[in-house]
Amino acid sequence: MISIDAYRQQWFGNIRGDLIAGIVVALPLIPEAIAFSIIAGVDPKVGLYASFSIAVLIAFTGGRPGMISAATAATAVLMITLVRDHGLE
Repeated sequence: MISIDAYRQQWFGNIRGDLIAGIVVALPLIPEAIAFSIIAGVDPKVGLYASFSIAVLIAFTGGRPGMISAATAATAVLMITLVRDHGLE
C-alpha cells in the first residue's frame, strides 16, 4: 500500500522540473501538429486539439521514459487514406 506522503512526493516532488519539461516538449509540438494535420488533409485545429488531448491523457495516466505520445510522420501518412475514405468523423 502506498502512503499519501509517497504518493504526493511521486506526483508533486518536482513541480518546477515537470513544468519546464512540459513547456520544452509543447513548443515544438505545436508546428509539428499543424504540419502533420496538413499532411493528413485535415484542419490544423484538429491536429492541435488531438495533440493537446493526447498530452493531457498521457499526463494523467502516466507515461513512460522514451514513450512517444504525439503525432509522428508515419501516422500522418497513414491518416491520408483513412480520412479520404472514411471522413474525419
